[in-house]
Amino acid sequence: MNPVKVGLLGLGTVGGGTLNVLTRNADEIARRAGRGIQITHAAAKQYDPSQLIGLESVEVTDDAFSVVENPELEIIIELIGGYTPARELVLKAIENGKHVVTANKALIAMHGNEIFEAAQQKGVMVAFEAAVAGGIPIIKAVREGLAANHIEWIAGIINGTGNFILSEMRDKGREFADVLKEAQALGYAEADPTFDVEGIDAAHKLTILGSIAFGIPLQFEKTYTEGITKIEPQDVEYADQFGYRIKHLGITRKTETGIEMRVHPTMIPRRRLIANVDGVMNAVLVKGDAVGPTLYYGAGAGSKPTASAVVADVVDVVRMLTTDPENRVPHLAFQPGKLVDLAILPIEEVETTFYLRMQVIDRPGVVAKIASILAESHISIEAIQQKEPNEGDNTVPLVMLTQKVIEKQLNKAIAEIEQLETVFGQVMRIRVERLDG
Repeated sequence: MNPVKVGLLGLGTVGGGTLNVLTRNADEIARRAGRGIQITHAAAKQYDPSQLIGLESVEVTDDAFSVVENPELEIIIELIGGYTPARELVLKAIENGKHVVTANKALIAMHGNEIFEAAQQKGVMVAFEAAVAGGIPIIKAVREGLAANHIEWIAGIINGTGNFILSEMRDKGREFADVLKEAQALGYAEADPTFDVEGIDAAHKLTILGSIAFGIPLQFEKTYTEGITKIEPQDVEYADQFGYRIKHLGITRKTETGIEMRVHPTMIPRRRLIANVDGVMNAVLVKGDAVGPTLYYGAGAGSKPTASAVVADVVDVVRMLTTDPENRVPHLAFQPGKLVDLAILPIEEVETTFYLRMQVIDRPGVVAKIASILAESHISIEAIQQKEPNEGDNTVPLVMLTQKVIEKQLNKAIAEIEQLETVFGQVMRIRVERLDG
């Protein structure tokens, strides 16, 4: 049987890794796929031939559209990234009857509904395992391995840059800005780190996970997103004193009133396995009603780990080439006609517990007044600590943990607390999740 011919868009970190893995492991991959798989054409503006294996067998061009128009190719691997021209290239490939493999989480999160509808009409597959958590096969796990379950919730460390920063802040007591500079120097963060530190990258990935978990359309614009730039070393220290660690989590949960979709700094008990995932590693915790909690851990980025997921998708596509399109694994886990447009809860309607930190005058009655405001908003305090006074003034940090409260109730109470003459600046809040099994 003739090898399947593949076109590759992008020869950067992931594209180069994909070519290298497919070339180096060609025989093993052919054994698994049932046919040989060859990248015969590629498109790239810039690339380093010295880092690529098997490039002599590839026709390289700087015109990506000529690759997707090539009638010899059955599969297109899109590793350019971003929204455009990736969207146009993927849609053109589908229009031409080609299957698509992509690692582009932004593209899937923003334009996935359109792309999957086009693929359904043309009877082709779009595979995107590498779009979430790099080399961790979390898409396949949720979509196929846990197909017997009602998924109750997913909580994941799905951005390695943010996890590296918070790990360094905890282990070494360093400031956010200082660690960010090191992350950029090490290549973990981009020159413009906004997507990583403000949670946009994680929100793209969470949008995909939520859709697969609950059978809802992709709705990135409704995913609440909050970054880690306001986290201070004192918050990391106080969290540890309460028995928690701060992680930048993506959380999606199905409730009676709708679907939670949120990315934000989160305090989780330090005894949880996911709380001990450090550095640039990723981990995703999935709770199913039958299986209980399951944890998936590994490298969330990088040339080889991401290429591993890309090539696995290519193998899946090759295995399914002769399959009736109606009997293939659905893109978003549920059959297209069975997706339901459940409400995505605004963050103000989400119920959780909170860590609060505020700077107050060291004077009798101040704590009682703050507790009174919280009580009037029906917010119970689980734990409270008044720290040592700051040198040179008469203020002290006051930190507390609340019991569960709907966020809009807390917002009202915080607004009142910040108006007190005895409270300085804004109240710092971090949501708390216990992630009980």
